[in-house]
Amino acid sequence: MFRTALRNVLAHKARLLMTVLAVMLGVACVSGTLVFTNTISDALQKSSAKGFDHVDVAIQPEGRLNEGGEAVEQPKLTPELLAKVEKAPGAASAIGVVSGFTALADKDGKLIGGGFQSQGGNYWGDDDPRYPIEDGGRAPRGENEIAIDSKTADRAGYQVGDTIRLSVDGPVLTPTITAIFTTDDGNVAAGGSLALFDTATAQKLFHMEGQYDEIAVRAADGTSQDRLQTAIDKIVPDDTASTTTGQRLADQQAEMIASSMSGLKNGLLVFAGIALFVGMFIIANTFTMLVAQRTKELALLRAVGASRRQVTRSVLVEAFVVGAVAAVVGLAAGVGIGAGMRSLMGVLDATVPAGPLVVSPGTVATALLVGVLITMLAAWLPGRRAAKIPPVAAMGSVHAPATTKSLVVRNTIGALFAGAGIATVLYATTMDGSDGQAPMGFGAVLLIIGVFVLTPLLSRPLVAAGAPVLRVFGVSGKLARQNSVRNPRRTAATASALMIGLTLITGMTVMAGSLQTSINKMAADAIKADYVVSMANGNFLSPDVEKKLASTEGVAATSSLRNAESVIGDETEYLTGVNGSAIRELTDLTIDNGSFKVGGTDVVVDADTAERRGWKAGSSFTAAFEGGERQKLTVAGVYEGNELLRGILLDNATLTERLPATADPADMQVMVKTSAGASDATKDRLEKALGDNPAIRVQDRQDISNEIASMFTLMLNMLYGLLAMAVIVAVLGVINTLAMSVFERSQEIGMLRAIGLDRRGIKRMVRLESLVISLFGGVLGIGLGVFFGWAAGELLAAHMPTYELVLPWARMALFLLLAATVGILAALWPARRAAKLNMLTAIKSE
Repeated sequence: MFRTALRNVLAHKARLLMTVLAVMLGVACVSGTLVFTNTISDALQKSSAKGFDHVDVAIQPEGRLNEGGEAVEQPKLTPELLAKVEKAPGAASAIGVVSGFTALADKDGKLIGGGFQSQGGNYWGDDDPRYPIEDGGRAPRGENEIAIDSKTADRAGYQVGDTIRLSVDGPVLTPTITAIFTTDDGNVAAGGSLALFDTATAQKLFHMEGQYDEIAVRAADGTSQDRLQTAIDKIVPDDTASTTTGQRLADQQAEMIASSMSGLKNGLLVFAGIALFVGMFIIANTFTMLVAQRTKELALLRAVGASRRQVTRSVLVEAFVVGAVAAVVGLAAGVGIGAGMRSLMGVLDATVPAGPLVVSPGTVATALLVGVLITMLAAWLPGRRAAKIPPVAAMGSVHAPATTKSLVVRNTIGALFAGAGIATVLYATTMDGSDGQAPMGFGAVLLIIGVFVLTPLLSRPLVAAGAPVLRVFGVSGKLARQNSVRNPRRTAATASALMIGLTLITGMTVMAGSLQTSINKMAADAIKADYVVSMANGNFLSPDVEKKLASTEGVAATSSLRNAESVIGDETEYLTGVNGSAIRELTDLTIDNGSFKVGGTDVVVDADTAERRGWKAGSSFTAAFEGGERQKLTVAGVYEGNELLRGILLDNATLTERLPATADPADMQVMVKTSAGASDATKDRLEKALGDNPAIRVQDRQDISNEIASMFTLMLNMLYGLLAMAVIVAVLGVINTLAMSVFERSQEIGMLRAIGLDRRGIKRMVRLESLVISLFGGVLGIGLGVFFGWAAGELLAAHMPTYELVLPWARMALFLLLAATVGILAALWPARRAAKLNMLTAIKSE
C-alpha cells in the first residue's frame, strides 16, 4: 500500500501541483514571519546591548510615597553624589545623564521624527564614549551649539556648521550644529531624532539645574559589575536612588523587545494561519477529486484484500509526501520572505540595526510540522470517505453520489452551527464592550463553519439567480450554470476559500469606515473651534501659548483646557479648566439639565459624572485642590460628554487661584476661534505668532480628520496586504478545481466538440463556470463581512454615542469585481487546456 501511494503521487504530479503551491504559501508565511521577527528581535537586542557597553552600573532616582500612599517629590541625583560615586572602589568613571523632549525642525520647518521619539540629552565633556563623533565635528559648548545623530542629519540634509531650529518646551532656539554622531539608540533606529547639548545647557533646558536623570558608572579593569554595584550601594542612600547593573538593564531591554515583537509575530501568524486554513479547502478538494477519479482502482484494492484502514492510510501517505515536499519548499521560500521583509523595512525608512538572518531550529521544526499536519488533516476526510464505499458499488460506478441521508445530515448540522453562531453574535451585541468580544469571536467561528457546511445547499439558489445573465452567452452559459451546480460540494469547497478572505476584508473595511466617520462626526459635533493647538509629543503647553494666540490678529476667542487633580468626598476627581466666557463659542455641547454657565464658582458637569455623584443643576460640592485649598462649587448645568470633552468644567481663573504657587498650569491644548474661519493663511498666521515652533501643532478639524484617516488607511492597507495571501491561495484553489474538473469531464468535452461546440465555446463555458463559482464565494464573503462589521460596531456603539454603521458601497463593489477578476484569471489555463483537447481522444477516455 505504501508503494501504491508513492506511485499515485508520481502519477498525479500535475494535479497535485496546486495543492503543493497552496501548502507552500501557507508554510512560507509562517516560516517567513518567524524568520523576520526572530531576525529583527535578535538585531534589536544586540543593538540595545551595545547601548549599555559604557554602563556597568546605573543609578536612578528612587520614587517615594508619603504616609497616604501618594507620590512625593522625586529625590535628586546631584553633582555631589556623582563625585562620591566616581571615587567608589572599582569605579573607573561616571557620567551624569540628562534627557528630555526636543523637537528638531527640518529645513522646511517641519518636525523631524514622531513627537514622542524626538529626544534630547547631554554630551559629557569633550569626549563622550556613548556617542562617537564623525570626522570634522567637535563637542557642543554653550547654549548656541548642538550635536545631532547621523540618521537625522541624513534625512534632513544637515551638515556640521548648519543652523537648526528646535524647541524643548518654550521659545524656538537656533543653535549651530558642531557635530554629527552615531548611536544605537532605539528611538533613532525607529525614525526619531536625538539632539545633544553640553551638560549645563541640557540641565537648563530640561529644568534639571544641578541634577541628573541618571548616573552611569564604568567599572575599572578587573572589577565585575556585581562587585561595583555592591560598592556603590554603600555610598548611595537607600531612599535616594536605586542601582542596577548594565547587564541587568540589557536583559530587561531584551525582554521588552521580545515582548513587543511577540505582538507583531502573533499578528502575522494569525494571517498565515488564515492562508493555511484556506489552503485546507484546496487540499480537501484535490484529494476528494483524486479519490473520485480512482474509485474503481480503490474498489479493486478492496476486492483483493485491502482493508478500509489501509485505503485511508494510503491516501494519508500521499498527503504526507505532498505536505513534506511543500513544507521544505515553503521553508526555503519563508527564509527568502523574511530577508525580503527586513530589506523592505529599510526601503520604507523603518531603520533596523544590521544583523545576521536568524533561522532557528524551532522555525524549521514548526514549518515542517505545520505543512505535513495541515495536509494530512485536510486529506483525512476524503480518504475515510473513499474507504467507506463498498467495493461492488464502486466497481459499477465511477462517481459515487452523495446519499440523501448524508445531505440531510450535512444540512441539519450546518443549520445548527449557523443558527447557534447568529444567536451568539446577536447576544454578544447586547453585552458591554470587552465582555462581548469573546462570545462574538466564538459566534463568528460557529457561523463561518455553519455557512461552509451549508454552502452546497446555498449554491443552487444563488447560482440559479444568475441564470438570466448566463442565458445571454447561449449554450456555453447554460452549460456553465449546470456544471457549477453539478457537484455542489466541490463548488462549495472552492467558493469557501474565497469567501473567508473576502469576509475578513469586508468586515474590516466596514469597521474602519464606520469608526473613521464616527470619530470625524464626534470632532465636528463636539467643537466649534476652527483650530486646536497642542504639543507634538502630548506634553503640556506653556500658558504663554494661549496669551500669544489671543493677541493674534483675527482671533475671536480662545480657551485652554487645563487639567488639575482634586479630591471630592473620598474620591479623586480630575477638573478641566476652561475660559468661562469663551467656552460656549468654542464647543457644541448639549445641556440636559440647567444652563451652560462657567464662571466664578459655577461649573458644568457631564451626565455620567452627575449620575455617579447624584448631582443635578443647583447641587453643591467641595473640592480639595493639590495645595490644600478647598473651594465650594455649584453645578450650573449637566451636559452630554463625549470623547473629546467630559468631566467637571470650571473657569481657569478659579482653578489657577487654587493651585500652589510653585505649580505650573497644565494646559493640554488650546481651542481657537477665528473671525475669518479656517484657511491656509489663518493657519500660517497662527504658526508665525507661535514662532513657527516645531514642538507645537496647529490643527484644524480637517487636519484632525486627515490624521485619523491616515491611521485607518495605513491599518487597512497592511491588512489588505496580509490577507492578499489568502486570496492568492483561493485563486490556486479555483485553478486546481477547474483543471481537475476539465480532466474529469474530458469525455464530455470531446462529445460537445463532436456535436458542434467550437473551441471558443468550450473556453467560454469553463470561464463562465469559474466566474459563477468566484462570484458565489464573493457574495457570501461580502454578506458575512457586513454582518460581522455591523455586530462589532454594536459593541463600540455603547461607548461611542456618535457611532453609526457606514457601508462602503464603492469598496464592496470593488471586492465583488475582485472576485470576478479572480474567476476570470483562474480560468485562463484550464479553459485553454479544455479547448485544446483532441475530441476523438477525449471521447475514448474513461
